[in-house]
Amino acid sequence: MARRFFGTDGIRGKVGEAPITPDFVLKLGWAAGQVLGGQGPAHVLVGKDTRISGYMFESALEAGLSAAGVDTQLLGPMPTPGIAYLTRTLRAKAGIVISASHNPYPDNGIKFFSAAGKKLPDEVEEAIEAQLDRPMTTVAPDRLGKATRIGDARGRYIEFCKSTVPSCMDLSGLHIVLDCAHGATYHIAPHVFSEVGARVECIGVHPNGLNINAGCGSMHPEALRREVLSRGADLGIAFDGDGDRVLMVDHTGALVDGDEILYIIATSRLALGKLEGPVVGTLMTNLGLEHALAQLGVPLLRAQVGDRYVMEMLEAHGGTLGGESSGHIICLDRTTTGDGIVSALQVLAEMWRTGKSLHELKQGMLKYPQVVRNVRVKTKPSRLETIAPVWKVKEAVERKLNGSGRVLLRPSGTEPVVRVMVEGQDAALIDQLAQELAAVVERTLA
Repeated sequence: MARRFFGTDGIRGKVGEAPITPDFVLKLGWAAGQVLGGQGPAHVLVGKDTRISGYMFESALEAGLSAAGVDTQLLGPMPTPGIAYLTRTLRAKAGIVISASHNPYPDNGIKFFSAAGKKLPDEVEEAIEAQLDRPMTTVAPDRLGKATRIGDARGRYIEFCKSTVPSCMDLSGLHIVLDCAHGATYHIAPHVFSEVGARVECIGVHPNGLNINAGCGSMHPEALRREVLSRGADLGIAFDGDGDRVLMVDHTGALVDGDEILYIIATSRLALGKLEGPVVGTLMTNLGLEHALAQLGVPLLRAQVGDRYVMEMLEAHGGTLGGESSGHIICLDRTTTGDGIVSALQVLAEMWRTGKSLHELKQGMLKYPQVVRNVRVKTKPSRLETIAPVWKVKEAVERKLNGSGRVLLRPSGTEPVVRVMVEGQDAALIDQLAQELAAVVERTLA
């Protein structure tokens, strides 16, 4: 069934433009309630990030769910992975997240978690879309859903995060700067890291509804880098607006991206004899991670870009660890979805276990220079290999790399853009080759 609204990560767009409008979200809440509540009494959790439109969409969802006879438990501002966790532990039929993740405040979106704290199965999303075509009705007054607010949601999630590392872990003496992107982790992450003993200083913890992800957080780690260096901290941790991504900065100010975080966690699990199955990255995962893991005898599998595809490949191959360069890390031996706070804690646990700094832990992986060019095109081709002039040059570039790098051509999933990526050991060479290939794509398809 062709999807009209659901993408790889729920429904997302600009506030006030279809489908991110209050009338659509009202109908979406009703449709979800009809599908999820079709097998008897049901309650659903609703949480959000800190963008101003969350108030409007929270009310719309609550009204739609009530009309369908489904009870709503409101969490307020809560990281996306926290909503997934609470959906499981509070035995809800589903969790609904109002967030546009790392996007700026004019955007918003709706995504769902199943009762197991994972993304909804395709067939459930399809059933919700089918329900949207039907006229909206209201159950009898005595069957209307009720809404309550969960007062201890924050404390429950804080305790869960701490439970993912050894209870004896003490980070006394470690100086950390946190950047919470004025997002959903602002009132949670500072408690988590200070309660495991670290000295914590914070930026990005004053949300006003409009400043989420604005010049801060994992989308703009330069702000964190400046603070780590100026305050003489041991490291910095940056989250995105909904808390499912994390990037780090070491004491020298160097960025530690998702690939390096994945490497550190993988080596930690391997040393403890607890690494199960392959590690899963994406088509964009740095070749340096693949080579570093290969030296340890650990295979790296590459999924399509998107955490949904990483999760699918992990489950298909019995793996427990995967992620993306952007910092969306999935530790299935700890939780059911990508979690920025939990992922950062796993890195800190390895620092505590080994006595090494973040800078030292990442040294086993040599990142290859990687250049990405985004070429705007009139129409995105479904199969680039059928465009002879482009594919001929791609193969020529691969011959010049002679096995020491990678070339990737990928149409964007969200905009009329072809992404041209060249990766290799020689930074000047790959920059030149990326420019050459991007020019051919532009001449042929623009």
